Amino acid sequence: MPAPNEILPQQLLRLIGLPDAPVIIDVSLDPDFEADPFLIPGATRHDHRDTNGLLPQLEGQRCVVVCQKGRKLSQGVAALLRSYGVRAEYLGGGNHAWRALPDAPRLPASMLTGTALWVTRHRPKIDRVACPWLIRRIVNPAARFLFVAPAEVLDVAERFGATPFDIDGAFWSHRGDGCTFDTMLDEFCLHSAALDRLVRVIRAADTNQPDSCPQAAGLLAVSVGLSRQYKDDLTQLEAGMVLYDALYCWARDGADEVHDSTQSKT
Repeated sequence: MPAPNEILPQQLLRLIGLPDAPVIIDVSLDPDFEADPFLIPGATRHDHRDTNGLLPQLEGQRCVVVCQKGRKLSQGVAALLRSYGVRAEYLGGGNHAWRALPDAPRLPASMLTGTALWVTRHRPKIDRVACPWLIRRIVNPAARFLFVAPAEVLDVAERFGATPFDIDGAFWSHRGDGCTFDTMLDEFCLHSAALDRLVRVIRAADTNQPDSCPQAAGLLAVSVGLSRQYKDDLTQLEAGMVLYDALYCWARDGADEVHDSTQSKT
């Protein structure tokens, strides 16, 4: 049984990727982090001595504090935050326990540079909504997205310091038979049973191969419908976030469920 104010790795894994996932703060010491430069998805690093610096961003939020082994640093910071009224927990076993958990993704810190501002083509359909969902829910919750004319994407990226995606010539785009979502799973080391199931649907819908995945035609239909429903791309993106939240929950533990509306007569 977890200790008071403790959350176990298995419990945290169930929350990552959901809209109400807690804020994750990694307070590992620099030498420990340099020896193993990976983060739990969605985590940000913070100096354990600067608890006051965390308070503004945690107001009204639930948070999980992580250190290497889940001992003095994370427990101390969590206790201090709780004394200020923050709903803070520490991760039992810390990063060591997370590494030992099967199917638990770990983000390479080297890949997180440039994940705050992204730019792509306007009028998104599938990849250009699915990828922002992945980034916001699992990579960088504070990420922002710009939608501009296709011919302007690379120039806007250069002028405004944004990362271009899902456009020819960009690092974050289609590769071979894969879609941009595939590329992001590969580069961010985010492969898991749920995300690998989800990307099969996204790839089939985005690359016009509906026969390769039975759910793809439905995703394409809903995506086109959203693009017709909303004139503003950012408003459409917010609606699409809800769609992909639901698809992720299906991919995680609902893919085997079937629905039969017939009722047996007695």
